[in-house]
Amino acid sequence: MSLSIRNQLPGTVTAIAPGEVMATVKVHLDSGQDLTAAITLDAVEDLGLAEGTGVTALVKATEISLATAPISGLSIRNQLPGTVTGIATGGAMASVKIAVEGGVLTAAITRDATNDLALAPGMPVVALVKATEVALTTA
Repeated sequence: MSLSIRNQLPGTVTAIAPGEVMATVKVHLDSGQDLTAAITLDAVEDLGLAEGTGVTALVKATEISLATAPISGLSIRNQLPGTVTGIATGGAMASVKIAVEGGVLTAAITRDATNDLALAPGMPVVALVKATEVALTTA
């Protein structure tokens, strides 16, 4: 299946913590980093997820925020360090490519944000993704 979601990160489920309606699913990415997804219990069951299940984590470019350094005291579970490799700007928005360990992410942020952060190729950044914005799929 082809998807318009640019950020597709393969990995393996390492833990599932079920709640009443939602579950947090820990995924060890093939790139060596860890990611947390918060999905419904129905989705866990429908996908047949268990420890060891191969998955692909999907994150829309519009759901990635950028910081110029790691941030502590933040509820966002996923902080992936990387380096800006390219920026394409339009009138209001910008597409920022970030090389992370084992792959490339795309973040869609405002043009003003790229200016405020003084983003440029070669600059280190941290991609921030809320666990609720990570979708999972199986092969």
